[in-house]
Amino acid sequence: MSSNTSRQGAITAVTNYSTPEASFSFADTKPTELFGCNVFNDNVMKDRLPKKVYKSLKKTIEDGAAIDPSIADTVANAMKEWAMEKGATHYTHVFYPLTGLTAEKHDSFISPDGSGNCIAEFEGKLLIQGEPDASSFPNGGLRATFEARGYTAWDVTSPAYILENPNGTFLCIPTAFISWKGEALDKKTPLLKATQVVNTSAQRILNIFGDKSGNRVASNAGPEQEYFLIDRNFFFARPDLMMSGRTLFGAKPAKGQELDDHYFGAVPRRVLSFMMDVEHELYKLGVPVKTRHNEVAPGQFEVAPVYEQSNIATDHNQMIMTTLKSVAKRHGMVCLLHEKPFAGINGSGKHVNYSLSCNGHGSLFDPGDNPHENAQFLIFCAAVIRAVHMHSKLLRAVVATASNDHRLGANEAPPAIMSIFLGEHLSEIFNKIQEGNSPTPTSTGFLKAGVDTLPPLPRDAGDRNRTSPFAFTGNRFEFRAVGSNLSIAGPQVALNTMMAESLDFIADEMEAFMGGDESKLNDAVNKVIKDIMDKHGQVVFNGDGYSEEWHKEAVEERGLPNLRTSADAIPELSSPETVEMFTKYGVFTKEELESRKEIYLEQYNQAIVTEAALVTKLAKTHILPGAVRYQKELAETCAAMKAIGVEFTTGTLEDLTAKLRGMQSANIELEKVMAAKPEGDVEEEAKYLCCTALPAMLEVRKYADQLEEVVADDLWCLPSYSEMLFIK
Repeated sequence: MSSNTSRQGAITAVTNYSTPEASFSFADTKPTELFGCNVFNDNVMKDRLPKKVYKSLKKTIEDGAAIDPSIADTVANAMKEWAMEKGATHYTHVFYPLTGLTAEKHDSFISPDGSGNCIAEFEGKLLIQGEPDASSFPNGGLRATFEARGYTAWDVTSPAYILENPNGTFLCIPTAFISWKGEALDKKTPLLKATQVVNTSAQRILNIFGDKSGNRVASNAGPEQEYFLIDRNFFFARPDLMMSGRTLFGAKPAKGQELDDHYFGAVPRRVLSFMMDVEHELYKLGVPVKTRHNEVAPGQFEVAPVYEQSNIATDHNQMIMTTLKSVAKRHGMVCLLHEKPFAGINGSGKHVNYSLSCNGHGSLFDPGDNPHENAQFLIFCAAVIRAVHMHSKLLRAVVATASNDHRLGANEAPPAIMSIFLGEHLSEIFNKIQEGNSPTPTSTGFLKAGVDTLPPLPRDAGDRNRTSPFAFTGNRFEFRAVGSNLSIAGPQVALNTMMAESLDFIADEMEAFMGGDESKLNDAVNKVIKDIMDKHGQVVFNGDGYSEEWHKEAVEERGLPNLRTSADAIPELSSPETVEMFTKYGVFTKEELESRKEIYLEQYNQAIVTEAALVTKLAKTHILPGAVRYQKELAETCAAMKAIGVEFTTGTLEDLTAKLRGMQSANIELEKVMAAKPEGDVEEEAKYLCCTALPAMLEVRKYADQLEEVVADDLWCLPSYSEMLFIK
């Protein structure tokens, strides 16, 4: 028998791997001293900027005031001096194009002085505006390819920072990215707009409740980032993982996650070293990572930061994803952020905890000790109910990708049906108001474990529901449908704009009912909540979102949409109701929404086209050769045994041959399907690929995975699920 040097070599390399010695120690440099050391943060600005400039900058950052261009030179010089003291030779405007990745173009501080020497300079105009070539970034038809001019604009609300490299450092300046005509070509610009509009609308509600302070209302996010780690040797032996981010073949391992023995289990030593290294890097960048643990699936883990304002949280999440990938290399591993890298194993999401808050109130979604008496909280909560019900298709659209489709609704993630979990206590309050009754207090009390040495534990107002896509979790809502690889900007743009529209509607209703008479406030609250529950209460569901009964009830009885695939969901980005809402608030133009629809459909299509090409190639060049060699060995063995008169069953050979023929036929059919793919209309192409190509790919996989179960192990060239998931 021939040996499989590629796969066996990978296994040998993994098992012989030795964790490198730590390059740092938290005992030498405490996290509290390390945190934010590479960030041009408030302390640095206070020390390095003139008092007048510092105050002007703070007013823009904290109050959303227009930036004063006259301070740009002073800030730029201080930023340059600080960065060069830390070894920086270059600066870059960091932006987030519609690829979903982080983009940057580096420019040097150094300029020739005309006498054979050089000087270091960085002017305010260079800080405020950059001009990267915009011709090769996705634009969805907003501009012709030859129209290359694009601008980056300094986002003063997100602090600049230093990134370290073994050969030096460079200054990173967070920016927005727009075209020469002013269209948003990125994720940040719409988010900043949506953050502004939700503040304006929330202020109206606070004014009705007597808060005339004008304190800025901020949207906040806390994304819980899930990911997989596998050894790099396995990764490079799997072309499907390298090219598409997921395994297109792979038989189910003998043991997966059935024993529930991985979740919150002891973190493997090698992985823990990686986690500590990640935290070390993120602390320097001021990213407040708080939690780390094993996730449900073998080889799956999670990192979660502390809650932050939405724009900062979005930038920090991009840093987290980049850092996870780069640090994994140091430890001989690869970080997989694909939502479903392994079939039959739980996929990875990014649960985005969302809330609104302001000084003097804290979280506006905090019910307090007596939520039945907290009318302001109930109004903000009612606004969420209305917004999610009215714009559920949009919520599904902003989490729609080819990769996330494999995860949503797979009994590990919320279904594609958008519903809200409020919990028993809150639901009872809203139901009583809807019925015209006064809500009564429900004491949550304490939970007693029945062991004298254990303290009584305060009981929360409601349990948690992991099957709900939009769940209330104490003082915030958790949007659980966001995919691991997605930017959290899109979901927040949708949520903030939806909330602005819903809060304005409520403010209009309450102001009309009260007519300036503050004594009618409670009656106005009850009327608005009752009307909202009558029209939108069907979106509230506290049960099992995985059950077939719920899917039937949601669609047939409650009329909730079930957009199962991205081909169904993405077109909703340009639906009339979506266009009307976003254009009303100036977050997107109709053309920008159309362009995003085109871009995301193109990305969906390209992902499937790439996977289909990989399936056909791997079937021919990796799976078929090994299986044919095994077939030959079996046939020779059968013939040899028969020649000496020994009875030898040919059932195994016949079964193997049938599977080989099945895979070959399925592969030929897949090639025909891809050859017949429609061209020109991206929406038509998406539906074709979803309904025709994906099933054809699964048919090839079915036979390939069956072959993995019977072909001799030394002839199977692709690392198995057991090896990738369990060998660390």
